[in-house]
Amino acid sequence: MRAKLSGRPEVRSEDRLPPGQHLTTGFPVLDLGIKPKISHDDWALEFGGEVESPVTLTWDALNQLPQSRDTSDFHCVTTWSKFDCEWSGVTFTDLLDLVKPTAAASHVLYTAYDGYTTNTPLEVLYDSDVLLATGFGGEPITTEHGGPARVIIPKLYAWKGAKFVKKIEFLAEDELGYWEKRGYSNTADPWMEDRFS
Repeated sequence: MRAKLSGRPEVRSEDRLPPGQHLTTGFPVLDLGIKPKISHDDWALEFGGEVESPVTLTWDALNQLPQSRDTSDFHCVTTWSKFDCEWSGVTFTDLLDLVKPTAAASHVLYTAYDGYTTNTPLEVLYDSDVLLATGFGGEPITTEHGGPARVIIPKLYAWKGAKFVKKIEFLAEDELGYWEKRGYSNTADPWMEDRFS
């Protein structure tokens, strides 16, 4: 049985803004300062580690998987939130069905084309709103926002959703990512203001 993240509400209240956040109508861009431009012909996403069916998806193979849309809120650790973000792509529940994590898998490490890494427990990927997103607002995700594909985990601070993702590795033990090694929280729950370790 998957554990519930401690601070998040099960049902949205009228106050959707987590503590310490302010609402923005824009969409600020934060990254490592490297914006890799990957053509669809060169893009690939590797799934490996503790899975029964390791696979590397090409852009065409990704787009042949069932496509979904989800509207969710986006919370950045730098204290801004954006409501009603319209994402499209492949749900992680479909990706998990494809690769079949083994019983030993408990955590996930994401690696991006710009060298960025981040990590989550495997359990968070079973939420229906977690996507490998290729679209935003009805258009392809731009490079500045992490295109051609990025991870979206709405119930965690946004740094847990890797932009420019190229590898997703399923692990038997947790491995800290770029910001987690630099003092950011390993659990990143906006409703608990869980910003730093």
